[in-house]
Amino acid sequence: MATVHLRIGDLVWGKLGRYPPWPGKVVSPPKDLKKPRGKKCHFVKFFGTEDHAWIKVEQLKPYHPHKEEMIKINKGKRFQQAVDAVEDFLKKKEKQGGKEQSSEGKGDSKGKKTPTKPLKILEEDDEDLSALKDPSEKPVRDDPHFHHFLLSQTEKPASSMEPISKRLKIVEEDTRSTSIQAADSTAINGSITPTDKRIGFLGLGLMGSGIVSNLLKMGHVVTVWNRTVEKCDLFIQEGARLGRTPAEVVSMCDITFSCVSDPKAARDLVLGPSGVLQGIRPGKCYVEMSTVDPETITELSQVISSRGGRFLEAPVAGSQQVSNEGMLVILAAGDRTVYEDCSSCFQAMGKTSFFLGEVGNAARMMLILNMVQGSFMATIAEGLTLAQATGQSQHTFLDILSQGQMASTFVDQKCQNILQGNFKPDYYLKHIQKDLRLAISMGDTANHPTPMAAAANEVYKRAKALDQSDNDMSAVYRAYIH
Repeated sequence: MATVHLRIGDLVWGKLGRYPPWPGKVVSPPKDLKKPRGKKCHFVKFFGTEDHAWIKVEQLKPYHPHKEEMIKINKGKRFQQAVDAVEDFLKKKEKQGGKEQSSEGKGDSKGKKTPTKPLKILEEDDEDLSALKDPSEKPVRDDPHFHHFLLSQTEKPASSMEPISKRLKIVEEDTRSTSIQAADSTAINGSITPTDKRIGFLGLGLMGSGIVSNLLKMGHVVTVWNRTVEKCDLFIQEGARLGRTPAEVVSMCDITFSCVSDPKAARDLVLGPSGVLQGIRPGKCYVEMSTVDPETITELSQVISSRGGRFLEAPVAGSQQVSNEGMLVILAAGDRTVYEDCSSCFQAMGKTSFFLGEVGNAARMMLILNMVQGSFMATIAEGLTLAQATGQSQHTFLDILSQGQMASTFVDQKCQNILQGNFKPDYYLKHIQKDLRLAISMGDTANHPTPMAAAANEVYKRAKALDQSDNDMSAVYRAYIH
């Protein structure tokens, strides 16, 4: 690749991880921010977002020569707003005679000229970008978006640095199902080329909303439907299309995803009036992302297949925050060709996906995972309340916990929310109780004891009786204090 010649103030298109190329401007980094080791890169401020990041030179293109190309391949309201912000910037600069507000020659408040240092050209082999300071650029370290954006780059798993082909791992299980760890959607060196297939999505709840948002960001053509139609409005503004019924969405799209609350809702969506089944034709793909029991999944697979449709189950591990960040873990099973057709979608919504073989395996694995998570959350709540009851500091308990082997983002966030009395739902308490109930039933079917899950389930049922159903799962804490 030819050497990239850029200087502070240049407008560029910057490509960061899984995000599409975005308009930005090369700026000087804060003095205390060091350039990532081993990378030839420039520090870029993105228009329309106020985000900043180090971008490698091979992921940068000059703004004007590539403007038409980028506008053609990128869609969405936010992208257009970013382009408009660039045009506004250029108009203001033109009115100032091609100079920025604090350029050399502009007088200060006393009428004196304020000299500035000549701008240094930043090339691929520049090693100390942090030593430069553009006096025309305001400091960014106090920007509330700044640290969050940089942290998002430094906290990626190590595997995300590897090429996609090297990160594809196949493992044969004893059950003769195959697990595939798909490419990490946040790969810094990777990019997502959206499928040309038309995507449908049914259900815009806590999880579905984040998934659809990331599908749109990555350039997918998406048609949405939700029982409460007002929830569709935001996504229509972002470029999604509106389907009037589930049947209409399925008939309009090549692959339709659904993500609803429980087995009854999943069945009603497929089998009910104007439901999915009425829109299924030979070759149409249906992907069930709801966390339900294996029996429901098997039933849905059979009825979809009976109409010539192709079926995949793909429940997701995560929460609303994880969904919004596009970092879900996807567990898939069923038609392997549908899994492959969904590749760009799974990369947009998640960091990893696994293919687990025949229909039902993903539902089983998902229930086991949520059983463990739900039981763990109840135990943490029990520990916090026992600390309080015995005169111990709950804050000290959390501090100690965060330094030990059980330290995790999950534990820290849930405990902090409990101590702050913040139970805004990230994963509904009623849903984790439903998952525990289904896992216990699955254990009964397999003649396998689940006493820990059964005990946790009773605590969640008490929390529901205290009107905590629509709060976060961490509100199970309240079952111990009432």
